[in-house]
Amino acid sequence: MSAVSVRDLTVAFEAVRVFNGLSLDFEEGEFIVLLGPSGCGKSTLLNAIAGLLDISEGQVWIGGQNVTWEEPKDRGIAMVFQSYALYPRMSVRENMSFGLRMAKTPKHEIERRVSQAADLLQITHLLDRRPDQLSGGQRQRVAIGRALVRDAAVFLFDEPLSNLDAQLRNELRIEIKRLHARLGKTTMIYVTHDQIEAMTLADRIVVMKEQKIQQVGTPSDIYHRPANMFVAGFVGSPQMNFIEGRIENTGSGPIFVSGQRRLPLHGYEFTGNPSSGQEVVLGVRPEHLEIVEVGAWPGFKVDLIEPMGADTVIWCRDGDGSLQVRTNGSARISTGERLSLGIDAAQVSLFDLRSGQRL
Repeated sequence: MSAVSVRDLTVAFEAVRVFNGLSLDFEEGEFIVLLGPSGCGKSTLLNAIAGLLDISEGQVWIGGQNVTWEEPKDRGIAMVFQSYALYPRMSVRENMSFGLRMAKTPKHEIERRVSQAADLLQITHLLDRRPDQLSGGQRQRVAIGRALVRDAAVFLFDEPLSNLDAQLRNELRIEIKRLHARLGKTTMIYVTHDQIEAMTLADRIVVMKEQKIQQVGTPSDIYHRPANMFVAGFVGSPQMNFIEGRIENTGSGPIFVSGQRRLPLHGYEFTGNPSSGQEVVLGVRPEHLEIVEVGAWPGFKVDLIEPMGADTVIWCRDGDGSLQVRTNGSARISTGERLSLGIDAAQVSLFDLRSGQRL
């Protein structure tokens, strides 16, 4: 039985339909990330699960119960928002226990839950401070702790790290992953537009665009076998390279052809049988391009070099086209240098030019 199930969901704001029959299951104990650009519907979906907006059609099930028309407080969920939303005149202890006190929870139970949550989040020493005495990362820990004391089976996170600086985001991302591991069977649904957060946190990722699900899969599936060009381009930094060409079927197998460049597709796993002459787009990630002395594709001129510490990203041009190559940070490459690139066909992705779908 799924921990959360969204069935044929339709959400409409007057004449505008955000979703039209969307269905999705979230398993018990799973950390699933809703990933996509602004306006794709990921926060709307989270709010529909939480009961913070009305749905037009369909159902929301949590823990085997139909909660479509239940109030948020009765759904057995806890939610962490982008904004900390802490009471400024209350201590950390009072902020974390506020909901329990309003629910008339016994005092000893409140103390137990607050102490347990503070210990998990390593904020025990902050319990008597007020929010204005805390850093941004500490405030977000308190906001997570306030949700944690509810002892819910499902946690909903709506871009909780987006207001933090880069270092704090990294630190708190690790803490959230550790928290999920410690809680065991707790299901976490996490909204973000940051693909690094999605890749590092998720058991499964739901990639969304224009209120539609583009692909659901593990981080490895999403990265190595993107379902379409949108997923391929949205996930990965630096972005996947795209090269237009066509398929030619020969006696030794299909070949990708782009101008004078040819790449035998031995080892590539097609989802169907490509037709000869079919117009396609070849996608190859920067780290899957290898700088070699004699390569399948010679003659690329180095246009720009981006040192990134452990890695270096090299921008190469060949006529009107350009490719990004990710190589070792110690590699000695100069602007204007000519490179030959080797490509392993087993590591590329092929998409139909018109539909954008994976071949």
